[in-house]
Amino acid sequence: MSDRLIDGRWYTTEQLAELLHVDASTVRRWRTLRPFQGPAFVRVSDRVVMYSVHDVEAWLRTRRVDPGEVAA
Repeated sequence: MSDRLIDGRWYTTEQLAELLHVDASTVRRWRTLRPFQGPAFVRVSDRVVMYSVHDVEAWLRTRRVDPGEVAA
């Protein structure tokens, strides 16, 4: 994974919601909960929030459940 934020694809809140099959309000709620519950984000301005594909993938990895490991 690159440490450079400029490398790679970026998602808006709406694009991320569509990708994850959740409502955009859910993604917005993740940003306001304490502690945060969604992927890392960059607030570009008061109205624009972007999500790096690298951060989304890293967050998804932390939520991954391997049934073989859970059953053991």
